[in-house]
Amino acid sequence: MVRGGRKYRLIIYQHMLNRWWPAMFAMGIGLFAIAYSEYISPLGRFITWRWQLPVAVGALAIFVGLFFIIIKNFAYVQPTPNYLKLVTPFMRVNISYRRIQKALPSDMRILFPPKSLSGWLQDIIAPLANETALVLELSAYPISPRVLRMFLSRFFFKDKSPHLVVLVRDWMLLSAELDSMRSATGPSPTQPRKRTTESILSRLPQK
Repeated sequence: MVRGGRKYRLIIYQHMLNRWWPAMFAMGIGLFAIAYSEYISPLGRFITWRWQLPVAVGALAIFVGLFFIIIKNFAYVQPTPNYLKLVTPFMRVNISYRRIQKALPSDMRILFPPKSLSGWLQDIIAPLANETALVLELSAYPISPRVLRMFLSRFFFKDKSPHLVVLVRDWMLLSAELDSMRSATGPSPTQPRKRTTESILSRLPQK
């Protein structure tokens, strides 16, 4: 079994879900309140769907909120001896070290200037603007970029070139692990040929 390094949680993934689960809980509680008001109304006992529908939708909203709380810690990157593993609850990608050309640190506010983003995207990135991310410059994506963009936030991509923006808590440790793993998988040095020590006389037939 291939032994990997540390698992580094993807902050962007956690940040996005942390914005959604409180909203889902609030929606669920609000729908329960509407359902209760309909239930105690004079028509509630005769037209049951008026309170049953908001109860069902509210329960679904709270379930989705709980789901977001659970899965937010399931997104991470992990260096292994042969590749960098990128995992989310709905996708797993192995990025060969041969594809990684460079891993450079950069501030999120430089990668995603607020003026280039719409209002709601500015609100999302504002708490992370001073964080430092690792930008993995790739020779090519390991899978279709359309699939990657479908399952990853737009804040994993600064432009259309092959790369990934990886935001974790300890980017320096991740960078050190990546360098260590990548150097270990580099091409092995060519073994020098053994010089022939036999002389011409040693090849003559022995009496």
